[in-house]
Amino acid sequence: MRGGKAGVRSVYADMGTYVHGDRTRGDDSSTLILKMDGGATAIAEESWAKPGGMDDRAEVYGSGGVAYADLLRGNAIHTYSQSGYGYAVEKAGSTRGWSFTIYEEAWNYGFHAEMRHFVDCVREDRKPLCTGEDGRAVLEAIFAAYASAAEGRRIDLPFRTEAQRPIDLWRKA
Repeated sequence: MRGGKAGVRSVYADMGTYVHGDRTRGDDSSTLILKMDGGATAIAEESWAKPGGMDDRAEVYGSGGVAYADLLRGNAIHTYSQSGYGYAVEKAGSTRGWSFTIYEEAWNYGFHAEMRHFVDCVREDRKPLCTGEDGRAVLEAIFAAYASAAEGRRIDLPFRTEAQRPIDLWRKA
């Protein structure tokens, strides 16, 4: 635990470049299994390879309940267009057929609140909700995830490496 926040104990990751090899040297799809302090398990999936644009949601299960948050479609207009239209949402490949047109995208992603919080912390000399130590812990987990995908095994934290970028750990394999 760091300042009351659960830390990551281990990471197992699987990733690959399945669709966008012509557009990136990195992964376009990954699945991570993270074991947390206190015994919780977190599963994180991301895929740029999935047709239809972003699928940004969270599901949290606990012994006393469950919560679902659909960060895009919960704040989107379910739209149908035969010919397609301009912009729907980040990474949407097409707007033909059914799509979820997001409105006030920057607001829904929380960018305005993040910037306001940052400015308030600077003005009032307050510690931010997410600190540099939190950012370092996230980067450590990301580096461990890329190492895990390269080595095909779980990586325990703390994880140290000389790599400058997480992807370098994965591409070397």
